[in-house]
Amino acid sequence: MKKILGITAIALSAIMLFLPAAFSATTSPSSGGFDYRVNPIAIELSPNTIIPDSVPYCSSRSLGSLICYSPNFIRAAYNFPSTLDGTGQTILIVDAFGSPTVQNDLTVFDSTFGIAAPPSFTILCPTGGCPAFAPSNTFHDEIGWSIETSLDVEYAHAMAPGANIVLVVASTSSGNAINVAEANAISLYPGSIISQSFGIPEFLVHNNNAQILQADSNYQTAAAAKITVFASAGDSGATNGASTANGLFPASDPFVTAVAGSEGMPYFATGTHFSCATGATCTSGLTTFTGPCGVGPRPGFPGCAPTGYGAEQVWNEPKLGAATGGASSLLFGTPSYQSGLGLTSRGAADVDYNAAINGGVLVYWTALGSKIWFVVGGTSAGSPQWAAIAALADQAAGRSLGFLNPAIYKIAEGPNYANDFHDITVGNNQLVGTPAGFNAATGYDLASGWGTPNVTNLIPDLVANA
Repeated sequence: MKKILGITAIALSAIMLFLPAAFSATTSPSSGGFDYRVNPIAIELSPNTIIPDSVPYCSSRSLGSLICYSPNFIRAAYNFPSTLDGTGQTILIVDAFGSPTVQNDLTVFDSTFGIAAPPSFTILCPTGGCPAFAPSNTFHDEIGWSIETSLDVEYAHAMAPGANIVLVVASTSSGNAINVAEANAISLYPGSIISQSFGIPEFLVHNNNAQILQADSNYQTAAAAKITVFASAGDSGATNGASTANGLFPASDPFVTAVAGSEGMPYFATGTHFSCATGATCTSGLTTFTGPCGVGPRPGFPGCAPTGYGAEQVWNEPKLGAATGGASSLLFGTPSYQSGLGLTSRGAADVDYNAAINGGVLVYWTALGSKIWFVVGGTSAGSPQWAAIAALADQAAGRSLGFLNPAIYKIAEGPNYANDFHDITVGNNQLVGTPAGFNAATGYDLASGWGTPNVTNLIPDLVANA
């Protein structure tokens, strides 16, 4: 899952090989094994534009003007509470290979946006130590995994700055290596929250694949240990590149909360730019904010003042070749919490979160030596931020809420749904050039699940129902 535009020349040849792919995977017919792929869809900002002086507007090297968001815009849009920060909780970020500069990247990111360092940041290496960074390893896409690592760590921390962060590094991107790393982390951190921003299309595997069965066993063990597990639903629409709709695993697993993607509405085409007058309330799709947008209170700090939520639709950017996953599973039957929805199998979208590329989040990354700020989109961004929401809920509850899907569906089918979620009713996830997709609808749908969170309202209901 990687798409990177406008990156430095040293990495260009390695990266361009995977430009058409999103949430792809390789399989070995003889062993039934597979490798996960990641897709932090990243657009490099223009030279000397380390942080734009007028967020939510960025200038990119390849696409011109873009809408981009710093953490405070996302927090305002989704109404994160100021009274909770995840103190006492632990978020596990699972990534293959890791990144040699993730600690430095997080430090600079925090300093830029005025976020305190996490109480602890632990890198949990596999037996024998974390693998050495090999950017020339294009088959396993170690550059993509390193960008994914920075994205996941930075945004899980930004949304729950008081939580402990554990980066769980797998020795390679194979399903077996990921399973081993996760089994170890589950045993070490009961009551934690797991974020997974990777996947494999279900049409590439079968339901008795050993790696699928081991992963499912891990997720059941996690549920028994009161661990909450999230996974991204994918960036290649409803079909994941196949001729028919199918889910993305592990998001499709019944013991995982699948995070689909949304984008701001109205959607502003790439290359556009607009201003906001002094004192005016303006919108950039997902968020509202107060103008003017100019140099902030200290050099490099965003000057606009985010004020709240705008509107959203299903994430689908045909000009950039990306759309949210979300479909009925080919591997798993309908779980009990989805029994009232008329589904014929597990619906592989539970909740939603901003995933727009033009409307993405700002990520700092230095693994190749250059200091680069990216605008990053994709459902990869949603999983770690939902993990942060779970950390806030656990803090509010004073206990680990564990597997959240039954509580989410109970809330969504109850009287507080409109207060706790933004129901996405516009758009579809049929990626351009593919044969199938699903329309947004009132209530639950396969393209957006139950919608995006109103976090302050949602947390007490999660506590009451989990």
